[in-house]
Amino acid sequence: MPIYEFYCHKCNTIYNFLSRTIQSDKRPHCPHCKRIKLDKQISLFAYTGRAKEAPEGGTPEMPMDESKMERAMDALAREADGMSEEDPRQAANLMRKFSEMTGMKLGSGMQEALNRLEAGESPDAIEAELGDRLEQEDPFVMPDKDKKNSPKGLARPAPRRDSTLHEM
Repeated sequence: MPIYEFYCHKCNTIYNFLSRTIQSDKRPHCPHCKRIKLDKQISLFAYTGRAKEAPEGGTPEMPMDESKMERAMDALAREADGMSEEDPRQAANLMRKFSEMTGMKLGSGMQEALNRLEAGESPDAIEAELGDRLEQEDPFVMPDKDKKNSPKGLARPAPRRDSTLHEM
């Protein structure tokens, strides 16, 4: 019996629904708002609990399922074994796959560096030009930290997670 995650934009909450059958198209109503149909969420990693508080000015630790993260890292490591050190495009492709597998977005500096690698620029030239910038910013940004895509530049707080398992 699958468990589906759904998000309510109105109350900014993620709900879990147990389904007795595989129902990929069904969208339940929000248990809190009642009339709002929920949006299905794609779960890249299993949620294992609450994120730990971030140190002052730091990034919170994300509650990702370690076994799934290990499998993803193993798959990427196997792919890295077959890469040619002479082709930096392959390294850029590997970084993009990591971003997709983890759900983390690339920081603007990392995005620029990968674009330039894919365009065939020398890694040494990119390092010389972007090195300081890359050292000062996070290479990956969790989606809820991205304020550029929020209305009027304001970041919406991370969604609340309802711990109740609802029936679909």
